[in-house]
Amino acid sequence: MEPFDLNFKNNEKVKIGSLLISDPFLDDRYFGRSVILLCGYGKKGAFGFVLNQYLDIDLHKLDTDFPDINARISLGGPVDKEHLFFIHSLGGKINGSTSLYNGIYYGGDFDQLSMLFETEPETKNKVRFFIGYSGWSEGQLEEEIKESSWLPANNITKEDIMNTSTDKLWEFCLEKQGKRFKVISKFPRNPEDN
Repeated sequence: MEPFDLNFKNNEKVKIGSLLISDPFLDDRYFGRSVILLCGYGKKGAFGFVLNQYLDIDLHKLDTDFPDINARISLGGPVDKEHLFFIHSLGGKINGSTSLYNGIYYGGDFDQLSMLFETEPETKNKVRFFIGYSGWSEGQLEEEIKESSWLPANNITKEDIMNTSTDKLWEFCLEKQGKRFKVISKFPRNPEDN
């Protein structure tokens, strides 16, 4: 019987719109068991947002002029935690948005977004908010992937990325990568707990 391969690597190409799934044993306050949507990637570095590190913060209390939409906010990463960022699937409804891939956009006119929530409150499920972001300098992300800190994934749907109702995104994304990753998704955080 062949030994089961538990190597935390795949052949996925990293690109804007890729998800980065953290190594199960990555012991980091921001990135342990996290999933990051890569929003920028090039020769000068990369940036993205942690999708599954939620904060107990009310967006309306951060900005009382913003409609009270009861949005779940994520800690996007350790960089620039004084600012609010957003991704959405509203397409051209928000001026200044940058298309990432597959119907997901980054940023745009915040005042226009606020007005849209006033006139079309149902659009709140098409927007995700983040405080701070995750960033990598030139070559840093490639090195971390080589060291198996991150597993790139390109097979997660827009609906899964925009869904803020699940607290099991890391496990879900890892299981979607195939049989051996499904086994890895069941690893305890601390191997001594086994």
